[in-house]
Amino acid sequence: MIRFIKKTLKWIVVAFFASTILSVVALRFVPVFFTPLMFIRCYQQVSEGKELKLEHHWVAFNEISPHMPVAVMASEDAKFLKHHGFDYEAIEHAAKRNMEHPEKRKLGASTISQQTAKNVFLWPGRSWVRKGFEVYFTSLIELLWPKERIMEVYLNSIETGDGIYGVDAVAEAHFGTDALHLTKAQCALIAATLPNPRKFSSKHPSTYMLKRQARILREMKFVQTFPK
Repeated sequence: MIRFIKKTLKWIVVAFFASTILSVVALRFVPVFFTPLMFIRCYQQVSEGKELKLEHHWVAFNEISPHMPVAVMASEDAKFLKHHGFDYEAIEHAAKRNMEHPEKRKLGASTISQQTAKNVFLWPGRSWVRKGFEVYFTSLIELLWPKERIMEVYLNSIETGDGIYGVDAVAEAHFGTDALHLTKAQCALIAATLPNPRKFSSKHPSTYMLKRQARILREMKFVQTFPK
């Protein structure tokens, strides 16, 4: 019996690694049309009696305004092109600040790579189990995807409004344009909403959002960009 259990566990582990590695390899080339978060949000809408809303258009990296990657790096992860998935300085800073000020809102340190892994392969949450899977998938995509692909998937999969996912869908819904023709200011405004895009709107920005937009526009001048 023990031998059978060990053999079964062995094959479960082998199947897990084989399936996850194959899925990461496949998604290096295949567009990500749906994510777990999209299905979760749809379920929440139905359970709350709301109208089902899911706006998402996949577009290639070269069909996205060159200002958009710079804006999200300035807002979310300035060292994206330099690190290998994890910003250890930011993690240390966040941990120290959260320990010293437990009464304040928890400061995060997730990189764009980590957010991409979470968006595409995992579910929202803060458990240690989910965090462990996030580390695993982040390491895989950093190993198997180029940085441009990570950014492409990120910009296509992020939640950018209530029922809106990706920069092309929000460009159309909030600015009446497409991802390629977003202006620098519009890109900064979209990036400014990313901490909570269902609370903060790029279509009707508050004073707080406009201040965040101005800060991101300033910081975009100092962010390393993708080579042309």
